[in-house]
Amino acid sequence: MPTLEEKLKALQETLQSYGKVAVAFSAGVDSTFLLAVAHEVLRENALAITVQSPVVPAREHDEALSFCSQRGIRHIVFSADQFSVEGFAANPPDRCYICKRSLFESICNKAHSEGFNVVVDGSNNDDLSDYRPGHKALQELSIQSPLVECGFSKQDIRDASAAMGLSTATKQSFACLATRIPYGETITPEKLARIDTAEQILLDLGLSVVRVRLNGSEGRIETKPEDFELVLKNREQIIAGFATCGLDSATLDLRGYRTGSMNEGL
Repeated sequence: MPTLEEKLKALQETLQSYGKVAVAFSAGVDSTFLLAVAHEVLRENALAITVQSPVVPAREHDEALSFCSQRGIRHIVFSADQFSVEGFAANPPDRCYICKRSLFESICNKAHSEGFNVVVDGSNNDDLSDYRPGHKALQELSIQSPLVECGFSKQDIRDASAAMGLSTATKQSFACLATRIPYGETITPEKLARIDTAEQILLDLGLSVVRVRLNGSEGRIETKPEDFELVLKNREQIIAGFATCGLDSATLDLRGYRTGSMNEGL
């Protein structure tokens, strides 16, 4: 099995072989690492493209702007409205495909207009083990996933990020806000805003990993079991905060946070 050093060298060589590359940049753990390496290898031939969208918390957008500004990385930001995409709001099991196909078509158009013909995303090997219909869209659009190609796991990315001094090394993994709404339940801007606000309340309390899943007007909290005590200690504050964003009740999922819990019934 290749060492992390060998994987990093392979990634650098892969990116170098592209000549010019546009990175779909969300400011998450994976895309931040990928962009940092791409910029290190290609300098001005690495372009970051960020989509400002209702399914992405505002804090992520702000972090993307800050990261590129601090490092002098060329950065294109544009807005997208998933609610204008047919089928998205109905929230079918292939919602991720519908959404990602539309977003990456727009990203590709932006990249190509700037002279960047290779678009890469931050998918890693761990993503391949969950139900991810969005991967089909990436394949159809010929999006490259060099972290997968070079064998990076999520832990590899965190370890390499820490070695590079990236603050995202310990950042919680991000998934779009629509993943908090059960399949078949209509997605609305109001529901996404409630989720965003509720999760920010919990993050402000010091929780490191948070998901607030919607169940009608109830917000079901997923976090690490070691953080249950912090949730219970701040129970009244959480209930009051959730009420301000239209959630009548708050519950704690005793199974704890787990990736793709909304996919468990599929």
